[in-house]
Amino acid sequence: MAGDQPTAADDHRPAPPLPVPRLTTGLLLYGEYQGGGFTEPRYLARRGDGQVVQLTLLLHLVAGSIDGVRDTGAIAHRVSARYGREVSADNVDHLVERKLRPMGITAPPGGDGHPVDAPRSDLLLALAGRRVLLRERQVDRIARSLAWLHRPWVVAAVLTAALALDVWLFAFHGAMGPVLQVLDQPVLLLAVFGLTVASLLFHEFGHASACHYGGARPGPIGCGLYVLWPSLYTDVTDVYRIGRAGRLRTDLGGVYFNVVFILGLAGGYTLTGRPLFLAAVLVAHVEIVEQLMPVVRLDGYFILGDLAGVPDLFGKIRPTLLSMLPGRPVRPEVADLKRSARAMVTGWVLTMVPLLAGELGYVLWHLPRILTTAVRSLSAQAAEALTAFSDGEFAAGAVGVIGTFTLLCPLVGGGYLAARTAARLLRRILVRPASRRRAHAAPHRSKPTAPHASAGQRPEPVRTIRRSS
Repeated sequence: MAGDQPTAADDHRPAPPLPVPRLTTGLLLYGEYQGGGFTEPRYLARRGDGQVVQLTLLLHLVAGSIDGVRDTGAIAHRVSARYGREVSADNVDHLVERKLRPMGITAPPGGDGHPVDAPRSDLLLALAGRRVLLRERQVDRIARSLAWLHRPWVVAAVLTAALALDVWLFAFHGAMGPVLQVLDQPVLLLAVFGLTVASLLFHEFGHASACHYGGARPGPIGCGLYVLWPSLYTDVTDVYRIGRAGRLRTDLGGVYFNVVFILGLAGGYTLTGRPLFLAAVLVAHVEIVEQLMPVVRLDGYFILGDLAGVPDLFGKIRPTLLSMLPGRPVRPEVADLKRSARAMVTGWVLTMVPLLAGELGYVLWHLPRILTTAVRSLSAQAAEALTAFSDGEFAAGAVGVIGTFTLLCPLVGGGYLAARTAARLLRRILVRPASRRRAHAAPHRSKPTAPHASAGQRPEPVRTIRRSS
């Protein structure tokens, strides 16, 4: 029939317009991850929800060419010129739909610009119950006013004075004497506790001011529950867009401000002669040692990660262990690391995993005894606090309240950690089989691939990053 035959008008029918992709609301492209420990450069992008993901060069070029006006054809032309290889509009459409949108980089058509089902960090050892204490604008003002403390000559003077103080305190005066004097007096114990809390907050100002000094913008300061204890944090995620030296300065900024605070305590002792200041100095030293431990996500963890050039050390544990099994190939997540970075990561994994496993096993083995002792101590501490308040000894009662709080926190934190662990295990058991059934049931769909995929390179997995201390 004549109606079934193509006509000349059909040959000249205009092609449908190419899609115009959009970036999600609040997305920032940080550019190349400077000082990285990878064999190939990595590029970072920060979503509007604060999560940071890694991108390959091609994905970074595509995302950088999306402005809400260019269609996939114009983006392909622009990316081809910068990438050095031909990229088609179909390639761009594939990357936008199958790579960038699942990462939360590009928005779905007709949406409000916010990512849909974008991956977020679900870290077991993450800060829970996060609450903001100082907003970004307040933190920025404080960081700006304290940034001068990071000038090289000021740092040298502070470290020299701290070294002289430590020689005097530990070699000549003695550090335990002031502590023993404070332990017998509840009022002094309260004063030391107050100074310790002040040093923790000042520690966060160190991170924020170092971030500002390096050219990045600090975020809010807040608090939350980390593993078993209440903790303060500073959102300094913006340092990922500056160099390694700036990141390391930010990592060390908190400990450095602990040193500055120690000098202030020494000045208080010089003016008053009260031992409580020296007792607080010793507590501050303990805090510094604790912060430098690279086991969990404290300052030492980020220092080691920035030295190795690997932004997510915990994400390398599983592939590193699997790569060490006999007869198993090296995982791509490990193979793409430089030799020096791989050596640092492997050494950290071999040290950290047995340490955490041994500590967890010890706690679980003695858990009934620990719980019994903790509940008994908690009851006794609460009773002593009530007795002190009823007798009019308010300082002793306040010390008892603090003691009760310190005993209660590990119980609450341990229960929360156990609940999260059980929930993660259940998700692994229930969700993965369902995902496999859906994968087997889904029909095969052929899509054009981008040049980097046709070369056999594995796509970069999504890594969510957040910095806090």
